[in-house]
Amino acid sequence: MEHQHSADKQSGKADPHMQMNGHDHHAMMIADFKKRFYAVLVLTMPIMLLSTMIQHFIGVNWSFNGSSYILFVLATIVFVYGGWPFFKGLIEEIKSKNPGMMFLVGFAITVAYAYSVAIVFGLKGMDFSGSWIRLS
Repeated sequence: MEHQHSADKQSGKADPHMQMNGHDHHAMMIADFKKRFYAVLVLTMPIMLLSTMIQHFIGVNWSFNGSSYILFVLATIVFVYGGWPFFKGLIEEIKSKNPGMMFLVGFAITVAYAYSVAIVFGLKGMDFSGSWIRLS
């Protein structure tokens, strides 16, 4: 079988069995991304509504004791569940010593998440809502 696959590869003919598996894998990846997107979209709604920047923009104040911890839990779920394909890609690209887009996205969301967690747990720093309010 391996010899046949190599011969087909050299002759330029694609193995139909390999195409079918590749197509199924591609369709499964798209379905997984869609599922993750819609789940993260639903979880992002309360995150946005509890965001001080959005609240300032729409003229409300819905903060309460512990709201930052609720945001932390929701954001952690979004980070891990929504970011999982990027984390897998990041690790694969590091192992192959060939960083690409998955590395870039995985690294960026990890840095943003780590900074946000540090702010929630007491790091002094400027958040986006504070800088936006001062500019307006």
